[in-house]
Amino acid sequence: EIDAYVASLTSKSENTHDAYASDVAQFIEWAERGGAPNPEDLDHKALRRYLAYLDTRGFARRSIARKAAAVRSYLRYLKRQGTIATDPGRSLRTPKGAARLPRVPRSSEATALLDAASAETLDLAEEWETKSIGSAEDVAIARRDLAVLEVLYSTGVRVSECCGLKVSDLDLARGYITVLGKGSKIRRVPIGEPASDALTGWLLAGRPLLAKPETEPEVVFINRRGRPMGPRDARRVLEAHPLADGRSLHPHALRHAYATHLLEGGADLRVVQELLGHSDLATTQTYTHLTRERLRAVYEETHPRA
Repeated sequence: EIDAYVASLTSKSENTHDAYASDVAQFIEWAERGGAPNPEDLDHKALRRYLAYLDTRGFARRSIARKAAAVRSYLRYLKRQGTIATDPGRSLRTPKGAARLPRVPRSSEATALLDAASAETLDLAEEWETKSIGSAEDVAIARRDLAVLEVLYSTGVRVSECCGLKVSDLDLARGYITVLGKGSKIRRVPIGEPASDALTGWLLAGRPLLAKPETEPEVVFINRRGRPMGPRDARRVLEAHPLADGRSLHPHALRHAYATHLLEGGADLRVVQELLGHSDLATTQTYTHLTRERLRAVYEETHPRA
């Protein structure tokens, strides 16, 4: 039943599929232990008890809100299938937790990270070509890592969107890429010259060295085995390229940095919303709080009467 439900989530991302499957399985297990083994036994009171149970288990409010959303989605599915006559989840409400402000690198830190990755790539390529030190595969991996880092910061795409890029999505001559975002929404975003150059270097001089006979020709980013890169591969790329202070970033931090630095540079909030692919402006407004915090910090550090 859960597999069929997850298969019905055609407009959701793979990460959402996994999260909802886990959340629904957890809810079903609780319901079976709590005296509601059959879906028709569920009512609004039972759902409220479940949310109270999650609260006593110490789940954060945002986690409870997501789990409640998964349960509501599952109950809507059961109603459509005719498994239950009424949907008790229609009136289920949960308080949303405060949005967590992402910790992002400053503009100078992001630039230093990318410059270091670029210098490392050039050094590896030179050592291999002139002294036969290292291997062609190491150079290919360095070119790929640089392209991944540049694309994430230059375009602000989600990790899944970056990993899902196809060659046909790239319009580097005009400086754009096309991505398939959440809810199967397609958007076209600009890409900077350094990122475009890194992509070109990877596609021409790096990717052919990692590709295998079975490698899909349209996939832009592949791993050592010639398979499409996934989010875990992208995390490894960031772990291999920490900031100058040794702190490793999550790939999503570069998306946060992209939005924050655009706003700090004077970009319009609505424009940033479109670039990020946010359906709700309130999501984008999270970054305005972040930039205000930085402005306050600068003020307190520099003004004599702060």
